[in-house]
Amino acid sequence: MQVSVTNSDGLARTLQVVVGQGELGERFSARLNEVKDTIQLKGFRRGKVPVAHIKKLFGRSLMAEVLQQAVAETSRQAISERKERPAFEPKIVLPEDKSEIESVIEGKKDLAYSMTFEVLPEIAVTDLAALELERLTADVPEDAVDKALAEIAERNVRYEPEEGRTAGDGDQLTIDFVGRIDGAEFEGGKAEGVPLVLGRGGFIQGFEEGLKGVRAGEERIVKATFPADYSVKELAGKEAEFTVNVKEVAKPVKPAVDDDLAKGLGLETLAALRERVRAQIQSEFNQVSRAKLKRAMLDALDKAHAFSLPPTLVENEFNAIWSQLTQSMEQAKKTFADEGKTEEEVRADYRKLAERRVRLGLVLGEIGEKAKIEVTQDELRNALFEQARRFPGQERMVYEYFEKTPGAVSQLRAPIFEEKVVDYIAGLAKVTERKVTREELLAPLPGDSAETPPAAG
Repeated sequence: MQVSVTNSDGLARTLQVVVGQGELGERFSARLNEVKDTIQLKGFRRGKVPVAHIKKLFGRSLMAEVLQQAVAETSRQAISERKERPAFEPKIVLPEDKSEIESVIEGKKDLAYSMTFEVLPEIAVTDLAALELERLTADVPEDAVDKALAEIAERNVRYEPEEGRTAGDGDQLTIDFVGRIDGAEFEGGKAEGVPLVLGRGGFIQGFEEGLKGVRAGEERIVKATFPADYSVKELAGKEAEFTVNVKEVAKPVKPAVDDDLAKGLGLETLAALRERVRAQIQSEFNQVSRAKLKRAMLDALDKAHAFSLPPTLVENEFNAIWSQLTQSMEQAKKTFADEGKTEEEVRADYRKLAERRVRLGLVLGEIGEKAKIEVTQDELRNALFEQARRFPGQERMVYEYFEKTPGAVSQLRAPIFEEKVVDYIAGLAKVTERKVTREELLAPLPGDSAETPPAAG
């Protein structure tokens, strides 16, 4: 194998690789020896087919396998010998001339191909011990616990039927209904024994409003309109008429915030429930505190590092961000003008964000590599388990997706690796704590919605 550099401009590389006829011949002979004992043809015992006959029947396909393997192995070898660090999988370009490829397959010519890629830049990591960071912390105020307990009580409301009650917001109705459009019943427009809490907006516009003031035993005709973007296209935007029979009207009974509420949730006393709620809120505060410390860390790392970025990595990151942005805008039916900007201005802003993400990803990756930070199999298994838990009943499909989809496991590994690197940096940096109010802690930082760079690793 011979390797020559035909382009070395900045981070761009193009290598010309030549695999000689002799080496290809040796590879082909080795492949023939591998298969000769496994091939069985009519008129021959297994392993007794003459090599010349195998070569005549299967030589072309075997040589194609040999060339494919030769390209894969020699391309890796060329990169390894030159100690290159490709930023992405190199692009292999084989000769376009079919006659040249034919000559290679027939063993009459050397195999020559080119490899094009971009390399990772050399990164001089800043002195992490010199980073000065601030961790914001906040105590859980009593009113936050009281509010959370009130919300728990609200979620545990029970409903008691009340004879002669006039239905209003918050009451639960039990209803049968039949829906019609232009006098004809439509699919999915009929049901019995349906519970409906007025005021929650669980049904299409006009339906709940038309049932206010009903009583048990009453029949009422209700007109309601399906939303223009309704999931069933045949019904979208159409007005329907529902015949509704009210079977029951029940009033809401909110439980008192006391020991009985706690016992209903598996705890012995209200005091125990308060402590559980306080710990949960404190955990949420801690997550916000960590996120803000991480943001400050990323800002400091971004400021401390300046180096050339692989253009393709930046372009890929920008395209991913831009695609997500435009899809969100289409769904929200918004334009750039609504934000008071032109598309060119927004593109410039998001390209800077893409550059920041790539830069920080490379920096975090470099730090993690030098610190020999690894993601364990147990950590990956736990992450996969958490992913599966998000899709009850579809756990097997989730496991199969990560097992069969190339690169899917890296989706689990990257965030774990990143968080471990963040912890490593925080352990070296000068981190001071500052107590703040809940409002200060929870106040959003500029650009929060667009942050969280992916780490290389």
